[in-house]
Amino acid sequence: MKLIRTRSEPPASTDGTGPRHTWKLLIVDDEPDVHQLTRLNLKGFRFADRDLEILGAASAYEAREILRHHDDIAVVLVDVVMETDDAGLRLVEYIRTDLKNRMMRLIIRTGQPGMAPERYVIDHYDIDDYKDKTELTASRLYTAVRAAIKSYRDLRTIDLNRVGLSRVLKAAPDIYRISNRSLNQFFQGVLTQIVGLCNLSESSFISTIDGVIATFDERDITVQASTGDIANQDRFTRIRSQCAEAVLTGIMPSGLRKDSYVVPLLVQRKPVGFIYIEPTQDLNEDDRNLITVVAQQCSSALENLRLHIDLAHSYDHMIDMLAKVAEFKDRTTGSHITRIDRYTQLVAQELGVPEDEAVLYGKASRLHDVGKIGIADAILRKPGKLDAAEMEIVRTHTRIGGNILGHDHFLDVACEVALHHHERWDGKGYPEGRPSREFHLATRIVTVVDVFDALVSRRPYKEPWEPQVAAEEIAQGSGIQFDPTVVTAFLELFRRGDFDEIILLAKIDGALPDATHP
Repeated sequence: MKLIRTRSEPPASTDGTGPRHTWKLLIVDDEPDVHQLTRLNLKGFRFADRDLEILGAASAYEAREILRHHDDIAVVLVDVVMETDDAGLRLVEYIRTDLKNRMMRLIIRTGQPGMAPERYVIDHYDIDDYKDKTELTASRLYTAVRAAIKSYRDLRTIDLNRVGLSRVLKAAPDIYRISNRSLNQFFQGVLTQIVGLCNLSESSFISTIDGVIATFDERDITVQASTGDIANQDRFTRIRSQCAEAVLTGIMPSGLRKDSYVVPLLVQRKPVGFIYIEPTQDLNEDDRNLITVVAQQCSSALENLRLHIDLAHSYDHMIDMLAKVAEFKDRTTGSHITRIDRYTQLVAQELGVPEDEAVLYGKASRLHDVGKIGIADAILRKPGKLDAAEMEIVRTHTRIGGNILGHDHFLDVACEVALHHHERWDGKGYPEGRPSREFHLATRIVTVVDVFDALVSRRPYKEPWEPQVAAEEIAQGSGIQFDPTVVTAFLELFRRGDFDEIILLAKIDGALPDATHP
């Protein structure tokens, strides 16, 4: 895995925003001469290839206003005596206690040391240095500010490293049962690690090209994680397309910033994405090696995602095939399984189930009647009510379905739904006659929506019920046949009209020619 880099000069800024990154220093002093002299003594100051941006406040009150708008100030030079004799010390407490900012370096700079004795202030306030204005020459001021900014940078690096590592560790257990959410969290942690360990600017981002699920040639680029504020959308789009070109050709195009890097993400030696970084200064060999290692880990995560997607597609295809077999066997129900899927998802989400989990409930619901494969056609398609013996035969479809689905743990929920969706809340259902509260929520949802869809649908032995009448029937079964909580959610969705489209599909399905339902 090779880093692609550019040493070309950065394009000139045309937006008038000035330097992209500066160290911010805040002077808090009620003497205008102090502000002027400090700015003069620090003129031309640079550290780690960044200029110094100086902000000024004539009182602790003004300083608080500035701090509300600038949370990235590196150093504050604080006078003690301003609007009150201890205004500067109170400002220190405000920064550390109220703002909870432990990164900002605070230097007390007083012209009246008798008002705030050095040892007392150092012992009782969380400051980083104490200077008497009379001893603070230009060279000592330069040294103090440089040391403070270096300390701030190192603390920020450590903190970014900590945050990034915590994100990576939190996401790592989910990588092998990966989802878009865990992958994004993993990449965000990886990027934060890079920014922290390599002292990079926060105007960097990590992206993946959807070669995992689409062809690379389509140039469909999805950003998985980013830092900083890339406000210029045109530049952002250009960076992405140029990085894609670099990954495909191995040549860095012109126009990217000086010393920027593109690291290809490779899966089976094919480029599927990239890490793009804009360091504040050229990286040393150790930093570049670190980024290469990180990129390899990202590539492994992407490979896991591809395998996960392939497996998920295979799982969905298997469920669809089984559902189609069941539907073909009992065409009298039309598109019943598709409607049950949609009902189930809506009710699950109404009950607070996350959307991705609700989708799984819906997939499981599609197989609730798969056991009808084992029921004779003459019974399933009988154009009238079944007698007692025939009803007993039909009831065996639950156990047949459980047997079909019970050999693969990926189908555990679908197996339970197929086996128990005719159990009742009062324990008088079948096949086991156990209270349905003992079963999975997906099962209890399917129990409700299966009955409702059957009521509003045309059958060879019945006409469709009016939806309002069917909903009232569901309400009457609450706490007897159905889980009361599920019924409450179901009826709320019904009242809001969330089921209207699905019910319309049932009516259309029932109005099709009889040839459709042999």
